[in-house]
Amino acid sequence: MLSGLRGRWCGLMCKPQFPVITMATNQTPIENAIRTGLTKELSPVHLDVVNESYMHNVPKGSETHFKVLVVSQHFEGLPLIKRHRLVNEIVKNQLEGEFVHALSIVAKTPLQWDEAYKLEPSPNCKGGFGK
Repeated sequence: MLSGLRGRWCGLMCKPQFPVITMATNQTPIENAIRTGLTKELSPVHLDVVNESYMHNVPKGSETHFKVLVVSQHFEGLPLIKRHRLVNEIVKNQLEGEFVHALSIVAKTPLQWDEAYKLEPSPNCKGGFGK
């Protein structure tokens, strides 16, 4: 009985429960879906999709935190906020309701792109809740 209640209600002392998508070894369905959707919709000149979930307090193999670098002609003339909204919309539609907790986006046009640019890793998670 308590296990049923715990799933529905968690007191102040409990950690918030986020839906977590886990994967078997060598399977990355969320990463693959993100990559497929962005490739299909934006025809990128360059695309990096990095799963940074391992840097956070989630089960091993989770796909909850991503960083994306996408370079596309489709961004020409769009302000940064509209580029990010476009990427977010594509990811949302591609995942069809699956959960991604964090998505960091770098969106550039081919003219802005420098081949030497490398995505910097995000800082290590400090555990959330202002820790």
